[in-house]
Amino acid sequence: MGEKMVDILYPLHVAIQVSDLAVSDRFYTDIVGLRKVDRQLSFPGSWYQIGDFQLHLIVSKWAANPVREDKWGRHPHVTFAIADLSSIKQSLIEQEVPFQMSSSGRAALFVKDPDGNVVELLEVEKEAEKRED
Repeated sequence: MGEKMVDILYPLHVAIQVSDLAVSDRFYTDIVGLRKVDRQLSFPGSWYQIGDFQLHLIVSKWAANPVREDKWGRHPHVTFAIADLSSIKQSLIEQEVPFQMSSSGRAALFVKDPDGNVVELLEVEKEAEKRED
């Protein structure tokens, strides 16, 4: 181990594979509420801007990602900080989108995108309050 080889400054993006870009775009814009941005690449995909961070959707025939049904949060996932968990929870219920609440007691839930990629939505204000107590 020893000497540090790279000085990581901050994360720039996460890329996940999807099979149907239109279906995934609807999920990430209409359900999760992300803002799609222009991209200048020839291969199929979509980029979403979240502050200084991006989520990249890349179309792939290998996108299927079966997730065990018991604990979605124990699978590879991307986490987004949100301000109000109750409103997104209500929106998911109204749109009949399945989700799992975090079993750790955190103000968080897990939802799967159309290809089975797990997305965690974590309410940051409640987590900050817990750390202050």
